[in-house]
Amino acid sequence: MTENISHAASSGIGQVITRFGADFLIETEAGERLRCTARRKLDHLACGDHVQWERQAQGNAAVTAMLPRRNVLERPDFRGKLRPIAANIDLLIVVASWQPAPVWDTLDRYLIAANRLHADVLLVMNKMDLRQTHATAEAEACLAEYVNIGCPILHVAADQQQGIGDILSAIQGRTAIVVGQSGVGKSSIAAQLLPDTDIRVGTISDTGEGRHTTTSATLYRLPAGGALIDSPGVRDFGLTGLDFATLESGFPEFRPFLGECRFNNCTHNHEPGCVIKAAVSAGQLPPKRFARYLSLLSTV
Repeated sequence: MTENISHAASSGIGQVITRFGADFLIETEAGERLRCTARRKLDHLACGDHVQWERQAQGNAAVTAMLPRRNVLERPDFRGKLRPIAANIDLLIVVASWQPAPVWDTLDRYLIAANRLHADVLLVMNKMDLRQTHATAEAEACLAEYVNIGCPILHVAADQQQGIGDILSAIQGRTAIVVGQSGVGKSSIAAQLLPDTDIRVGTISDTGEGRHTTTSATLYRLPAGGALIDSPGVRDFGLTGLDFATLESGFPEFRPFLGECRFNNCTHNHEPGCVIKAAVSAGQLPPKRFARYLSLLSTV
């Protein structure tokens, strides 16, 4: 026998915590979590989206509208069509390590993606205990270039719980995502940032949704404020739809020189009178980053 429970009809603003197929788990402004359906036209909702919701007296809840989103992270599905993964991201936490060795052009791609999202970026070098034995002079030189362009960098050892507090401080109440190449310890960092993840998943499981949380992007509230969006799909997203304007703006060290080249459409490759190339030759711009810029330019 099933007891019929009536609810007071209500509505309000909420945020998408995760989705289960066509349904969504949202968190209301009062902190209540509701499982909602969504109208067909809202199928593009993603974790982190802010929405309007309403609940009928029978208890059925629905998302009725999506509020304007600041940005959205997408990746192609198996058909090559872009699908939204997470929205309203403030900070990309890009994780690298000394073992496996950093793939610098991958880091550059993440920095370009962060710039395209108008999100801040934090480079986290995990496994700092391996730096002395695994960091080559070439790798140190590459890392120094990120320091020189003003990229914030933290050195941590997640499996030893070293530096996690610094990451939490860097998040500063914002919504962050952990991304990076495979094997660098993203899961360890996420686990340390979310020490009560199992409790949270267990809480969700009471309503029957918990078993789904490992395959969908999920927003977790951090104990010290802010939120972390975690998902295997988000962690490994790629950079798609790269065009020249996106590439150029993704190298912030170019900005003081832009507009000074002889030709307005200079790509900073073979054109004469290019101030970017001159700045590289003069040691005013990082040469290793510029070499990778040229490599990316060849793909545009």
